[in-house]
Order: sequence, then C-alpha cells, then structure tokens
Amino acid sequence: MYNLTELRQETDEIIENLLADGSDPEALYIIEHHVAHDDFDKLEKLVVDAYKLGYEISEAEEVEEDGKVFFVCDIVSEINLNADLITAQQKELLPLIEKAGAEYEGWGTYFEDPNGEDDEYGDDGEFFEDQDEDFDFDEEEIVRH
Repeated sequence: MYNLTELRQETDEIIENLLADGSDPEALYIIEHHVAHDDFDKLEKLVVDAYKLGYEISEAEEVEEDGKVFFVCDIVSEINLNADLITAQQKELLPLIEKAGAEYEGWGTYFEDPNGEDDEYGDDGEFFEDQDEDFDFDEEEIVRH
C-alpha cells in the first residue's frame, strides 16, 4: 500500500522545483505515471483499465535490473501542473496498480518554457500516435467511463 501523504509531499516538491526553475505555471503538462511489472500480460490488463479511465499509454519497454526482467510503461495525461489533480490521479490509479501487482514508480513531467513558441511534441501537439502497437487491445471495443 502506498503512502498518499508521502506521494503528495513528493508531488509538491516536484512542482515547486519546476516552477522555481522557470517552468510555465499556466501550461498544460504531460504527466507520466511510471509503472513496472514482471508479467507483461498483467501490465497489459492494468493499462487497458487505465485506458478505459481516459489515460493514454506509452510504449512498454523491457528492462533488466539485477538479472530480473521487468516491463515498464507510463500511464499518461495532459493536465495543469496542479498537485490536487495529480494526487487525484494517483488515488484513481493506485488501486488498479496494486490489484495488478505492479509497482508504482512515481510520476514525472517535462519543463515547459513560458517563452517557447513550438510544441515539443510536434506540429499537431499530439504526444502519441493513433495506435499503440505494444498492447494488443482494440480501442473500438473499450468503453470509457
């Protein structure tokens, strides 16, 4: 079980550091909740559940740590840099992560230059491609809540 108080303190610190470095407080931020599992099928079920809640999913990667293989990916949204919103996302995602037996490895985002003219994600502003090839689920069959 995760300690929401500690997670909130980490969230507050991350936001404080970003803003102290000059990141744009008014920008929309890509928030990436990092998850890992040693079973790809269980990770896939987890991300399908997160997708049903309206999140985007990054490509899964296979990593080896201390001789053990893990599959990692990000559960992603684009929101204002607001600790209450991020905490609400954690409260929504953590039960799914725990149910799947996965590890929550925190969240991250990117610096947003308040003077920047270009979107770092391309001309269309889209962070993701239309289809995710790593996970085998049909977007048409998924009903969002």
